[in-house]
Formats: sequence, C-alpha cells, structure tokens
Amino acid sequence: MAKAKKSIDFEQALDQLEEIVEDMENGDLTLEESLKAFEQGIKLTRECQTALSEAEQKVQMLIEENGELKSVIVNAEEDETD
Repeated sequence: MAKAKKSIDFEQALDQLEEIVEDMENGDLTLEESLKAFEQGIKLTRECQTALSEAEQKVQMLIEENGELKSVIVNAEEDETD
C-alpha cells in the first residue's frame, strides 16, 4: 500500500509545483512570498526527481532477464510517423 501512496504523493507534489509556478508567473507575490514559494518548489522538484528515479530503477529490474538487462526502446514518435 505504501507504493500506491507514493504514486499519489508524486501526483500531489506535481500539482503543487504547477500551482507554485503559476503563482510566481502571475507576479502577485511579494519578494518574501516568492522566496518561500521558490524554496517549496525546489523541495517538491527534488521529491519528484527521487520518485521518478525510483520508478526507473523498478522498471529496469522488471525488464531484467537471466541476470542481463534487456534493452527496450520506447519511442512514441515512431508510432506517430509510421
């Protein structure tokens, strides 16, 4: 169940990060509020990067066969251009 919670936390962190960016782009924040928002944005960015790194490691483990990593090329553009 902890893994599902991490997924929700990632989505929540991403939503919060988008809100922070929007608030900062609007230019209605004071300097102090902007600095706090920037600090929170950095924290959320790091959390998201960590979650994505963990997900990438899990994917690599799942595609491993017989002790060797099987290369899998995923390219959405190929489907669109064919």
